[in-house]
This record gives sequence, C-alpha cells and structure tokens, in this order.
Amino acid sequence: MRALESWLLSYLLNSIWQVPLLFAAGWLAAKLLRPLGALAEYRVWVAVLIAQSLLPALSVFSWEWLASLPFWRGGAGADAGNVTVTVNASSAAGGVYVAAWLLAALALAYCLGCIFSLARLTRNLRALRRLRAEAIPLELSEEQKALWESVCRRFNVRNAEIAASNSVSSPLTFGVARKLLLVPPGMLNALAPEEVAQVLAHECAHMQREDFARNLAYEFVALPVCFHPLSHLTKQFLSGSREMVCDELAAGAQDRTQYARTLLHLAALLVETPLVPTPQAIGIFDTHIFERRVMNLTRRSMIVRGMRRTFTLAACAVFGAMTAVTLVALHTNVDAVAAASQESASSHGKPLHVASGDMVSNRISGLVPKYPKEAKEHHIQGIVILDAVINKKGEVENLKVKSGPKELQQSSLDAVKDWKYRPYLLNGNPTEVETTIKVTYTLKK
Repeated sequence: MRALESWLLSYLLNSIWQVPLLFAAGWLAAKLLRPLGALAEYRVWVAVLIAQSLLPALSVFSWEWLASLPFWRGGAGADAGNVTVTVNASSAAGGVYVAAWLLAALALAYCLGCIFSLARLTRNLRALRRLRAEAIPLELSEEQKALWESVCRRFNVRNAEIAASNSVSSPLTFGVARKLLLVPPGMLNALAPEEVAQVLAHECAHMQREDFARNLAYEFVALPVCFHPLSHLTKQFLSGSREMVCDELAAGAQDRTQYARTLLHLAALLVETPLVPTPQAIGIFDTHIFERRVMNLTRRSMIVRGMRRTFTLAACAVFGAMTAVTLVALHTNVDAVAAASQESASSHGKPLHVASGDMVSNRISGLVPKYPKEAKEHHIQGIVILDAVINKKGEVENLKVKSGPKELQQSSLDAVKDWKYRPYLLNGNPTEVETTIKVTYTLKK
C-alpha cells in the first residue's frame, strides 16, 4: 500500500510541473508547423495530450539501467574512467519525504478526483444516449436528401443517420458504430442548398475521421491529469485544430471563401439562440476559435514542400524528443516508505531511512571506489546501488549490493565499507540509520 501511495504521489507531483512545460513545447511546435496545415497542428496537440498523461508515469520508474546499455559506451577509451558517488539513489531524482498520513490523504484525494471525472464523463455519455432516444425524425426534401447521400458518398460514410432535436442549437455529431447527425429543427430550410451541402460535409468529415471515438479516447487518456488546468487547455487547442482540419476537408478544392461565408451565415442564424454546449459530442461550433477558423479559410495558403517541410518536421520531432527525455530525467519521487519508516523506527528499534543531504554532510572520510581495470578494458560501465546501515558510531554495517554490473560490485563494496560518518542525531541522540549509496561508473574519451 505504501508503494502505491508513493507511485500516485510521485505521478501527481511530476505532472504538476511537467504538464505546463509540455504545453509550452506543444504551443511552440504547433506555431512552427502551422504553415504545414491544420492536420500537422492537430497531431502536435494529440502528442502533447498523450505525453502529459504518460510522461509523469514514465518518470516514476528508474531509468538508471540506461547507463549500462552498449550505445552509451561508444568511443570510451580503456584508460579513462569516472566514478561518482551519491548517498541515497533517490536523491538524483529529487527525493521528497512527506508524512505518511498526508501521503495517504493526498493519494485518496487524487483518486477521488479521477473517479469524479470518470463519473462526469459517464454522465455525459448517458446524456448523449437520451439525445439519440429523443431525436425527431427529419423529413428531408428531395434536394436535401440527394445532397445528404452525395456528401455521405464523398466521405465514404455509411450507416449514418440525420435527425432533428430541440435540445441542440447547432449541428453536432456523435456515435461510434451508429453515427448520428443532429440539427436544430428548421435549420436546413433556412440555408441555401450549397450551404446545406457544406454544413453536411463538415459533419461527415468528422464521421470519416472517427472524431467522436477519438475524442472519447483522448478523454480517457487525459483522466490522470484531469485536475490540471493546462490539460483542459490542451484539449481546447486540440478541438480547435480538429475543427480546422474538418473545415479544410469540407471546403475541399472548392472556393474556401464561400465556405467561410457559410460559417458566418450559420453563426448569424445562431446569434439570437444561445449556444448550448453538448459535452463529448462533436459540433461545428463547439470551439472558441471561430474567428481563426474563418481567417484560416480566407487567407492565402502557403504550401510547404520538399526539404523545408522535411526539415521543419524533423526539427519539431527532435525538439519534442529532447523535451520528453529532459522531463523524465528531471523527475521527482515521493518516498512513502521512507516517511513511514521514520515515524515507526524509534518505537520498533529499526534504522531510520535518512534523506541524502543529511548523510552526505555527515560523511567524514572514505575513498572513492576505484574503476576496475578489467571493467575498463571491456568497456563496462553502469551504476552500482548499495544498501547500507550506518550504526550509532558512524560506521558502515550490513552493506549489500542491490543492483549493478557484477564486474563493478566488488570495487564499490571494498571502498564504501571503510567510510566513516558523524553519528546521525535524532532528538539529540545518536541513531542507527539506513540509506542507499549509488556508485556511478562512466567511461570517457
């Protein structure tokens, strides 16, 4: 249970600062890729949303084993070697120690928040089921029916239905297997035939792209970071770029300016009618970037091809990868086990688990482990993690290898066993402590 609390709180703590940095990186990448079209911008925000949920989880795991992989050893000379020592391995990742009761309370609050968001999502889906059940069959004129069938063929949309509803104020689409387009009663009759075709094309573009199913998947992906305001802002940017993608698909090779006029006319019809949001459904006006959508349709498009397009995509990919790796490397861990052990150690006679800063300052003497000659000759490097108990006199006892390359373990044990520390004081009394010592072996040119 302590391990679960530690994992949840580590995830929460990392997500608090990683989500804003990922949002900033996504905003910059979307800005750079804007000349490539709305689809490139949309994909950036999808990647950002997934990364915001995934990277804090990856940060919780230990990635120290990467240092021992062969491709990190490239070019290392046999005569060069570096050994660094860190007391308490978690300190490299920024260990945070919190009282056990507070850990449990925070973990419970976080879980309840996620459950609440899941319940709200379920409630929205039930509301859509009621909308489908209450939908009014729509009698299309022959011309409108021909337009509907033509647009469905154009976007290869099958098993789609169109109906009216008094509960919607603008066209919207939902459904996975049985797709449904709902429109306000009388709206199609208020539009010219070419405008009807363009409105239907926009919604069929959503159906072709399976945007309702995708949007639902993104909601589930974002549940772990549902508490973060910038996660919600990321979803808004994603929705806006998605609408621009469907605008471009609906306009097609036709006059984009005419499509923009249709959007303006449709917006004018809705001025006197308050726009009623329908969560989870995909609507033509369910975003707050209407002005940008019109400008995107009316501006002169700049087609980017060849090396410039390749270079832009490659630069953004490298930038995104570097951002992700950096955020994982700078992660923070919440050590619930350490907090619990400190509270109960005095009553049970067990060693205290002490933070790295305290033990580093208490170290009096001790040699740095030597890099084994055979290990250097065979280009072996990596991290040896030792568990140690330091007694009341400051002497190292019960030194054990927790992990690390076998060729480097004995060197670490031989050096660390003779280290001396000032006695660690608890309430003024010398106390036996438990800590972790990390010895890093790296080869350099």
